[in-house]
Amino acid sequence: MTNIIESSLKISLIILLFLCLLNMPYGYYQLVRFVAFIVFSILSYKAHKKNRNVEMVIYGGLALLFQPFFKIYLGREMWNMVDVIVGVGLIISLFTIRTKSKM
Repeated sequence: MTNIIESSLKISLIILLFLCLLNMPYGYYQLVRFVAFIVFSILSYKAHKKNRNVEMVIYGGLALLFQPFFKIYLGREMWNMVDVIVGVGLIISLFTIRTKSKM
């Protein structure tokens, strides 16, 4: 059940991140930052409970990067690259979780 919730959160965030590549209103990007902060915080906490320290640090760092309170100004092109890299990383993590759970 937990893997289904984690997978759903990741898939939703992947879709939101890839939609950032389109020309969206500024409010959408604020929403993505807020949602990404919450999702990465949840994933970091779940990784901590499973003693997966590397994942915990990665998700915690991503939560800090996307947090909406103190904005990090990287420019549109750089944020697009970050969105793609993080989205691809989340896709890879979906497959590695499934591989680990089948063992």
